[in-house]
Amino acid sequence: MAKVKVLIEGYAKEIKGGWLASSTTTLIRDRGLNIVVDPGKNRSLLLQKFKEENLRPEDTDFVLVTHTHLDHSYLLGIFPNARALDDEVVYDQDKEGEHGGTIPGTAIKIISTPGHDQFHSSLVVPTEKGTVVVAGDVFWWADNEEQKTDETSLLERKDPFVKDEKALLESRKEVLKIADWIIPGHGKMFKVEK
Repeated sequence: MAKVKVLIEGYAKEIKGGWLASSTTTLIRDRGLNIVVDPGKNRSLLLQKFKEENLRPEDTDFVLVTHTHLDHSYLLGIFPNARALDDEVVYDQDKEGEHGGTIPGTAIKIISTPGHDQFHSSLVVPTEKGTVVVAGDVFWWADNEEQKTDETSLLERKDPFVKDEKALLESRKEVLKIADWIIPGHGKMFKVEK
């Protein structure tokens, strides 16, 4: 079974003229592979967390970006040996091909979860404690917001950066249906109350 660890809890704070933000960064270990989801923007913090795990960026086999907003994807290039994945494609240096909906060599599913971004995806990870969905910005909170995780609050939550509200609502419903635990793009991991 896969092991999932949040390396960096994503943050998003509105500041004068913009945002101070970096995504949640998740490490998944499965079948001898090291998989990073959304490396974010905070290089020094990411390298510190890797050191705490006795890992180097070179030890990463795959990096998945849930979507290409820079607060999630900026550090993609610091993993010299990793193959990169997005919602449809696996990239190995300058070669690309379809991944078929899973991280190669694993049972970890990559599902399409559009709405926040047209090409958004999430990971469905079977673990000993249940199904963990690394949901990217299907769900996210700014630092000054209360993180309400009851179903009504999650489905009605407004996203100021949404590209397609109807698609986002359907993605949220799908994630809530399959997840026991959700790792949001910014905020704390939470248990789904069934």
